[in-house]
Amino acid sequence: QVQLQESGPGLVKPSQTLSVTCTVSGGPITQNDLYWTWIRQSPGKGLEWMGTIYSGNIYYSTSLKSRTSISRDTSKNQFSLQLNSVTPEDTAVYYCARKSYYSGPYDYWGQGTQVTVSS
Repeated sequence: QVQLQESGPGLVKPSQTLSVTCTVSGGPITQNDLYWTWIRQSPGKGLEWMGTIYSGNIYYSTSLKSRTSISRDTSKNQFSLQLNSVTPEDTAVYYCARKSYYSGPYDYWGQGTQVTVSS
């Protein structure tokens, strides 16, 4: 059974860097036909795709690309998100999710981690 588990700081001050990590169990993140993705949901808003690792390549949302860095640690079976220069508008629940190349929707999600940007 595949499981994804996010971990994050909970509270970040404005202008600082937000870092969240997704720990994956039940299968390797190096499998080439899988998309590993960061998605967030801000209060009162819909889901926002932030970026994806696929087959070793990383794809970013155009609107967030200048502030976002996604990486993976294959030895720990984890992938991570860093978001720089945060503002209160970056307050959201941050989710990691997995999608197969062969299926439509994301089939596995983490439970989400709340990150609040506030001084």
